[in-house]
Amino acid sequence: MDEEFWQARWRENRTGFHEDRPHEMLLGHFDRLGLSAGDAVFVPLCGKSVDLDWLLDRGLRVTGVEFSRQAVEEVFARLALTPQIRDAGNTICFSAGALQIFVGDFFDLTGSMLRRTDAVYDRAALVALPGHARPGYASRLADLTGAARQLLISLDYDQSQMDGPPFSVPEREIRDLYENGFDVELLSRREIAGPLAQRCDGNEEAWLLDPRSASITA
Repeated sequence: MDEEFWQARWRENRTGFHEDRPHEMLLGHFDRLGLSAGDAVFVPLCGKSVDLDWLLDRGLRVTGVEFSRQAVEEVFARLALTPQIRDAGNTICFSAGALQIFVGDFFDLTGSMLRRTDAVYDRAALVALPGHARPGYASRLADLTGAARQLLISLDYDQSQMDGPPFSVPEREIRDLYENGFDVELLSRREIAGPLAQRCDGNEEAWLLDPRSASITA
């Protein structure tokens, strides 16, 4: 992943991708993850998303990973949590109560660094990656999380309208990336809205990736 690109976005406050309320598709489809209080959810490239707050309010244990230390510090400040900070391999781990966020590169995480993962919420990670990085990301994510069920938010638009990120990841590519180990179900589709709608026309989609039993036991 291009760490300097994302660090620059945060330094220059170019964070139009950040929203001040939980994502509607998370609210609408959360129940499909089958989670209960005490379960653990992993949020890759979490930024300072208020989705983290919402998940914590459901009684979940939440783990994220994010390049920007500034973003992570803002999350803990917003939640009035004083984190313990420790080195964790090539990353730095901020943790307090049911929340832990690793500052660093997703690809530097190992399975032993994560808490048990019952589900993945990928709102902003897959669409942040250029095409050549997506297969490695999808495979690594499944390895790290034991092929946990995923709620994936994606975008489908004419890539010639703008340079990503966020990138367009159409249905065919999602199926190519995940159908080896998951049943892939389109949950909903809506027109792109908000600031991104000023740059491109297309759809935002919610997908449920349900692990096949063979991939879990393999």
